[in-house]
Amino acid sequence: MQKVVAAIPEEDWVPIPYFIEGAAVAECTYTPFANHKGAKPVRLIVRRVPPTPGSQLALYVDYAYHAFITNREGQMLALEADHRAHAEVENTIRDLKYGMGLNHLPSGRFGANGAWFALNVMAHNLTRWIHAIALGDVEPMTTKSLRRRLLSVPARISRSGRRRHLHLPSHWPWAEQFLGALRLCRAVQLPT
Repeated sequence: MQKVVAAIPEEDWVPIPYFIEGAAVAECTYTPFANHKGAKPVRLIVRRVPPTPGSQLALYVDYAYHAFITNREGQMLALEADHRAHAEVENTIRDLKYGMGLNHLPSGRFGANGAWFALNVMAHNLTRWIHAIALGDVEPMTTKSLRRRLLSVPARISRSGRRRHLHLPSHWPWAEQFLGALRLCRAVQLPT
């Protein structure tokens, strides 16, 4: 498959809207198990993405490639966007399991587990809304990271002159991000 992807001409790559600049999609045919009798060519859609800081790629590699085989009819860009949306669903399930504590339900009773599940999903949705409203275009962040960076603030609240003051740690790396998010959340107008 690597040879097939490497043989895709540069002009066949179509840029896509993605959170990393430079992502593109291309399509080709691929015959899995070509040396077996009855092997048939299939439709292969490939997304290439420039590496992000911390990515573990082989040496001298310019892109990370994500390929999938499909038998669906439709335009390549629409199918790739649908495939990516499905991956977002899987990321949400992973986030619910490991960021919100749904990997182990606390009770042997169905009703108690159902209530636990419902409350966790509501809390997850609230954190996603906080991320969308307060952080906007910032890179996607798991609930665990959001909670560690912005919700579990190592701060102190004091009162002076009938006003509350928030004292953040002096060298806290997410202070500016937190204060910007706090300003945006305070600016939200609630319906009356």
